[in-house]
This record gives sequence, C-alpha cells and structure tokens, in this order.
Amino acid sequence: MNRIVAEKMGSRRGLLSALALAAALGLAGCESIDDMLFGTSDEEPKYPTPASSEQPAGGTPGAPAMQATMQAPMAMPMAARGSVITPVAIAPGSDTGTGVSKTIQQLRGQIENLENHLGANAQRLADIRNANASSAGAYQEDKAHIMAHLQLGTTRGNPELISQWNGAQAALDQMSSNINTLNALGTDVTSDSSAAHFALDSIVATFNISGAVDEDHRQLAVLEDETNQTIVLVDRLLKDVSDDIQRQTAYVANERANLTTLANGIKNGELYSSDLSSMSMMSAAAPMAMGPGGVVAVVHFDRKNPNYQQSLYASLNQALASRPGANFEIVAVSPTRGSAAAVQIAQTTAKRHAQEVLRAMTDMGVPASRLAISSSTDPAISAGEVRVFLR
Repeated sequence: MNRIVAEKMGSRRGLLSALALAAALGLAGCESIDDMLFGTSDEEPKYPTPASSEQPAGGTPGAPAMQATMQAPMAMPMAARGSVITPVAIAPGSDTGTGVSKTIQQLRGQIENLENHLGANAQRLADIRNANASSAGAYQEDKAHIMAHLQLGTTRGNPELISQWNGAQAALDQMSSNINTLNALGTDVTSDSSAAHFALDSIVATFNISGAVDEDHRQLAVLEDETNQTIVLVDRLLKDVSDDIQRQTAYVANERANLTTLANGIKNGELYSSDLSSMSMMSAAAPMAMGPGGVVAVVHFDRKNPNYQQSLYASLNQALASRPGANFEIVAVSPTRGSAAAVQIAQTTAKRHAQEVLRAMTDMGVPASRLAISSSTDPAISAGEVRVFLR
C-alpha cells in the first residue's frame, strides 16, 4: 500500500514540476527588453528569498533540511494576514495482537506523517508570502520614485532612474521565482491530499476485514475521524496555495507591462501615464464580444494521473488563435450516483481536479485574470471530469 501511495505521489510530483519549469520560463519574458534598454544589473537584491527545505533546481535535497521539515512544530502560521493551520493530534492506540491491529498501526503512521507534512507545508507558504510582501514593497518603492521623478521632469535616460528601474525589475523577478516555488508547494500539497484520501479509503476497507476485536474498530473509528479532519486541512491549504498562485501570477503579469511603459518613459524622460495600475485594470475590464461559447476541452479523471496537458495546450492554442481576448470557465463536474457520502466525496474530488487543471492552464501562460472556476453535477457520467468552457 505504501508503494502505491509513493508511486502516485512521485508521478504527480514529476508532472507538476515540469509545469512549474514551464511557468518559470514564461514569467521571465522581458529580459530582452531590459538588456536592450539598460543592459544587465549587478546590484545586490534588497529582499529576502523564501526559506525552503529544498535546494535550487538541479540540486538534491539535503538530509538536515529534510529532518528539519519533518520535525516542524504542530501549529504553523500560514501568514500574518491568514489563518493558522493546526495539524490534528493523532491519538495513540494499543496493540491488541490481531492482524487488523497491525494494519491500524501502519495507517496511523501514514496519517502522522501527513500531519508532519501539513505543518511543514503551512510554514513554507508563510515564508513565501512574507518574501512576496518584502519584494512587493521594494518594487512599489522603486516604481513610486521613478514615477515621481518623471512627473517632475527629468533628462532622457537618467542613470539614477535606470538604477531604480533595475531594482524594481529584480524585485519583480524574485516574485516570479516565488510563483515557481508556490507551484512546487502546490505539487507537494496535492500529493498529500491524494495520500490522505487513499488512507481514508484504506481505513474504511479495514472495517470489513475479519478477525478484529471491538477495540480495533474503536481505534479505526477514531482514526477515520482524524483522517477526515486532516483532509479538510490539507484541502484548505491547497486552496490557499492555488489562490496565491492566481493572485501573484496576475500581479506579476500586470506589472511586467507597467515596467515596459516605465522603461519607455525613462528613455524619453516623460511620464506616459499618471496611473499605470488603473490603465491595466481598464484594459482587463474592457468589454469583449461574447459569442455562444462552447466546450474547449474535457479532461476525464476516470483513471489515475491522466495525461491531458498536451491536448489541453493544443485546444487552448486553437481557442486563443480565434479569440485572443477570450476568458475561460473551468467547471468541476461530478456524478450523482451512490450514497450521499459518495456524492459528497465525488464533488470534493472533482473540485480538487479542477484546481489542478487551473494551475496547469496558468503554467501554460493563460492569465489568471481570464480564468473562473465553478462546479456542477451530471447524472450521466460515472466518474468525475473537468470541462473548460469559452466565455
């Protein structure tokens, strides 16, 4: 059973890490403009990087860092502005000497391991958010100085403004790097969510194994409740990570455009806009001709780890070729068959799959501001699926 969970987690990690690398390449798209106007900058960054238990891409995680991650405190603040995730304390249980008792001990160990991951991942999110806040402050400070100087009037290609522009770009680059770190965190939390649901299924199945005593079933019932609580916390953390990815991706994309406008202003010594952010908001809110729309892609999750990225990318390319300003709606569709509990589990699973598709689309370069997510049911299907509609 452990081997199955490990393979499942490893497969998702490899797939989403590749998407995170694609996002990293897409988010660093203005280097040619920077080099053309100013050349490269050797200034030291003035913002911290988020603490991480992993080495940079291409390295190998170190044993001490991994140990520190696993021994994280039980209560981890997610951020100053967010809530606190407190992992569930897993109650111990005595060995009754039955074969079922040994299975319960293995399952309890898996849930305890997930709780350690939950605390460590919550701390990782807090570190990334703090680093983003510092980088955003540094960026806005440099941007404000440039705009104020241009407003008063200055010379063309003022070296002082160029230095501040390079500092703003470095801060924005750090925020882009943090988005890739968020993607990696989302991969890990998704793996933990899958492992938690798998453990819950195993606990429910263990109730039906013969040879158990009453104490075994009592411990199983307690462990089932603890696992359900763990799933709620893991899914909440996954949602927070996904929301941060969308928000930061949209922010960085907008500010890349603002930096380009500022670069032209510095080059000519003129302020081309008194409020760059309002220009971006007006552009994003501009009305577009809405057609009848239609299904762009359908991702079926009737098997584990479906390979849908290539076909989804082709479908999105085709849709954007005909409507470059199109928006998309991602709908989590779940079946309605079975008991009320089964329907509820199917809806939760479908929503989790929709979050995965949303992250895949942002990694492919679709602006988060053009994406919306919702849920629905369909009695005609037997397994959950995600449908992408053109809006």
